[in-house]
Amino acid sequence: MTVSELIFAYEAQIRLGIFIGVLVLFGLLEAANPRRKRNLRRGVRWLNNLGLVALNTVVLRLLFPAAAVGAAVMAEQQGWGLLNQWPVPYAVAVAATVIAMDLIVYLQHVMFHAVPALWRLHRVHHADLDFDLTTGLRFHPIEIILSMVLKLGAVTALGAPALGVLIFEVLLNATAIFNHSNLRLPRGLDRVLRWIVVTPDMHRVHHSVEGDETNSNFGFNLPWWDRLLGTYRDQPRKGHEGMAIGIHSVAQPRTAEWLDGMLVTIPFRGGTPEYPINQRFKEKTDDA
Repeated sequence: MTVSELIFAYEAQIRLGIFIGVLVLFGLLEAANPRRKRNLRRGVRWLNNLGLVALNTVVLRLLFPAAAVGAAVMAEQQGWGLLNQWPVPYAVAVAATVIAMDLIVYLQHVMFHAVPALWRLHRVHHADLDFDLTTGLRFHPIEIILSMVLKLGAVTALGAPALGVLIFEVLLNATAIFNHSNLRLPRGLDRVLRWIVVTPDMHRVHHSVEGDETNSNFGFNLPWWDRLLGTYRDQPRKGHEGMAIGIHSVAQPRTAEWLDGMLVTIPFRGGTPEYPINQRFKEKTDDA
């Protein structure tokens, strides 16, 4: 059995074990040292947010049983993709995979804000009325499916090694939990960390109800793309304690925090009056 085949055989167990460990760790840390006062109790929010995670996990395993690591193994066996065309050192291929996949996720995230039909799906993530580690896990199943299709295409085109894909997937899940956690970091530590990883204070700006703030800080793992491509915003106007979380058109907990609202009402009913790209330009025009 090759290294790639071994990784594929144990990918689900590795990812699940790390996911549970990171979830428990940051759940304890944010409870011990919260950054913001909660707007809602955890019970209903966590039950429905984690219920959506369970649903998405089942859907993905049914539709894509081999997942992205399986696509990497197939690409290696068939000689598909850029990294399989040249004798690239394995460590370089792994590192290149993690960085390239992170850039692709950044660009995908921007696209889900830039296309109204995709924003309808993505606003399920933004409609959460509180901001904690479970916010980083709540995505509409159709968005998850589209993301996986894009990921499979990217892995195949890159010829990404299975280890690089596994490291990327683990990092993406872990940092999504970390940078959505309601965790207070010392200001000096946050200032240093946000040069190498997206921190909670950096990403929280992206969940502001204000359109121009929502349309910033798109990174999930590496913070470099926001800085390089002009979407970085250091702080929210009203500060982290004063900023409002969510989207203007979904203000009722019964809609924002229950599964039926996340699956049907938020993405498929009503227009997109809070569409962030348009709102950003409107605010700039009004300020001019």
